Amino acid sequence: MSIVVTGATGQLGRHVIEALLQRSVAPTDIVAVGRSIEKLADFAERGVRVQAMDYSDAASVANALRGARRVLLISGSEVGQRVEQHRTVIEAAKAEGVELLAYTSIANAGTSEMKLAAEHQATEAILRESGVPFALLRNSWYLENYTEQLPGTLAQGALAGSAGDGLVSGATRADYAHAAAAVLVADGQAGKVYELGGDEPFSMAELAGEITTATGKDVTYNNLSAEDYAGLLTGVGIPGAFAEILADSDLGIARGDLLVSTGDLRRLIGRPTTSLAEAVRAAAAAA
Repeated sequence: MSIVVTGATGQLGRHVIEALLQRSVAPTDIVAVGRSIEKLADFAERGVRVQAMDYSDAASVANALRGARRVLLISGSEVGQRVEQHRTVIEAAKAEGVELLAYTSIANAGTSEMKLAAEHQATEAILRESGVPFALLRNSWYLENYTEQLPGTLAQGALAGSAGDGLVSGATRADYAHAAAAVLVADGQAGKVYELGGDEPFSMAELAGEITTATGKDVTYNNLSAEDYAGLLTGVGIPGAFAEILADSDLGIARGDLLVSTGDLRRLIGRPTTSLAEAVRAAAAAA
């Protein structure tokens, strides 16, 4: 069985490959694909097959998927271009006759009003129309979205956002990766839709509290309007269009768009999800 993992040079992709190896999938049955294969040299040394692929290059996509039985389509990172990039992978999977394509979508994609959800919704529609057997891995936020910003948060002594008192079901990339690996190695996954998120949802004020507890430094949460938050982000160098998407995503949190209560993630990985407190403590120790 050949399992192709797209976007393998990214952080989630690398975690997925590690999770597959931990599940005793033979390295030669895993194909790690990405633009910069030199970043996959460590996997190649362990026997994983490595293949260059660019989502925007149909020939490279077709070549990367040749012989694939199962494919993990990790959503691209180029917002605004992802629908056509994903279509290219889906069409190549159909031509190859894959038995399963698993796609990393966004939590509550069926109802979410977040701007960031639009390309995921379009991709899900393409999958449904394609005839390719598929499973949807609808991931909520990464805890790393917050923990990787810890040094800056501590320097400012505050978190800023426009999420209000909304709750987000964050989980670590590693947890989501283990869920993806579980789906890729299991039979009977076609048609499954998994809403994936951490066991314990949290607000931004609770996040600030966990940072304070873990570091001993007082951190507060400052709730702003979406406009003011986007302005703050552009002020620190984030491009305007992406700043607007981030601020809009916080509004989605306020509405509950990233709140997940299915327990799907816990069941797929066979253990409780990594808690916010654990993730913050680990980030604080590494800072």
